[in-house]
Amino acid sequence: MSLNYDQVIEKYEPTLGLEVHVELNTKSKMFCSCATEFGASPNTQTCPVCLGLPGALPVVNKRAIESTILIGLALNCSIAPYSRFARKNYFYPDMPKNFQTSQYDEPICVNGFLDVQIQTDEGEKTFKIEIERVHMEEDTGKSLHVGGSTGRIHGAQYSLLDYNRAGIPLVEIVTKVVPNTGKYAPQVARAYVAALRDILRGLKVSDVKMEQGSLRCDVNLSLAQINSGKLGTRSETKNVNSLRSVERAVIGEVIRQANRLEDGERIIQETRHFLEESGQTRPGRSKEKAEDYRYFPEPDLVPVVPDAKWIEELKKTLPEKPADRRKRLQSTWSVPDKEMAAMVNAELLDTVEETVLLGADPTKARSWWLGEISRIANDRSVAATELISVKDVAQVIELITKGELTDKLARQVVEGVIAGEGAPADVITKRGLKVVSDDSQLMKAILDAVAAQADTAQRVREGNIPAAGALIGAVMKATGGQADAAKVRELLLKHLGQ
Repeated sequence: MSLNYDQVIEKYEPTLGLEVHVELNTKSKMFCSCATEFGASPNTQTCPVCLGLPGALPVVNKRAIESTILIGLALNCSIAPYSRFARKNYFYPDMPKNFQTSQYDEPICVNGFLDVQIQTDEGEKTFKIEIERVHMEEDTGKSLHVGGSTGRIHGAQYSLLDYNRAGIPLVEIVTKVVPNTGKYAPQVARAYVAALRDILRGLKVSDVKMEQGSLRCDVNLSLAQINSGKLGTRSETKNVNSLRSVERAVIGEVIRQANRLEDGERIIQETRHFLEESGQTRPGRSKEKAEDYRYFPEPDLVPVVPDAKWIEELKKTLPEKPADRRKRLQSTWSVPDKEMAAMVNAELLDTVEETVLLGADPTKARSWWLGEISRIANDRSVAATELISVKDVAQVIELITKGELTDKLARQVVEGVIAGEGAPADVITKRGLKVVSDDSQLMKAILDAVAAQADTAQRVREGNIPAAGALIGAVMKATGGQADAAKVRELLLKHLGQ
């Protein structure tokens, strides 16, 4: 049996559950003063606390608690007046203490929700994703298994361990069961992670770079026959690290589970790993039996008892919600839905807004960032904002608005800035990119063009206005593209009696 996604959805109802891990952008780790810089040499950001050496005592990072409370408030959670850390005991080399400090039965944030919108066959639809808990924990170290064919520990000749990541502040955001998504389950999962990422970015609590692992999603999924009133056995696809992969992981698991059920096989409760190349998942470890992590309260840390006044002060610092901000900007800028989605998907909404705040026309700001600059950035596989500053783009747009640059000249200026030739004014001076606006210079070029194309000029005199394009093109060529085309057209038509 080999059913495709559309065939599966006619018979089965998927149920989602999403767990998102967020690395906080604090300068130090959760329970010690070690740095959290990404990409440092292995095992250079460690100390007796994060290495679990005897006698080392942890101290909780206040900034991490503050960031977690902000996340909870932004997700409409209740902030617990009392919460505490627990030891999650397990034996694996990525945590040298042989336990992970986490929160278990007393998390700091509970019972929230996040509304997400997706496009359906009936138009835009809102799904309410209920949040079960938001809790703090520390990240684990990183294992590198060498010599095996799959990069997994099985078959590897040896393993290398980097404890730089061990102890980095981590927040886990766990949804309740997400039912009744039907065929839109993949889009709902993606929209939820995207909306959550926008909120976290707006709070400035994480850089949310999924490609670097600072935002990771575990996708839980089960299938049951439609109207059965039952939940199926779930799988958990671990550490999915892009929005597209979240969507594909849901599709892949729906198809896999359905075909197993159709073939009379049972679904095994297990962790799975997403395969980017195929969009399918491979098995990880079985979770058929409940794992006994022997949780117990962390004896070396005091409970977290946030002051009510402090929470109220944090509430006042919450930024505008991303969805509300998008609606406001879309209305203010008169942006079509498609263009707004393009800015959001390209992660350039903040950049465009900053450019507009510096005085740039919104339409031109969108056009430049989504057009020429993004094209160059994509060719070089870098972010658009790494190529050129918001300030420089705003200056280029200002010069276009003033008529001191044509679009063609502006592209050359941007290329020069990106090439490291200096600020826009420096590039203009070095390359001689100044608009020819002197009427006498333009008229000389116009007269030359009219003389060279007398027949075309006569057609324009007789009312064939589109024919003027050839004459305007000749003038632009004669001026090296530095003439203002609108002004050339105006002078030309006036000269030819139109």
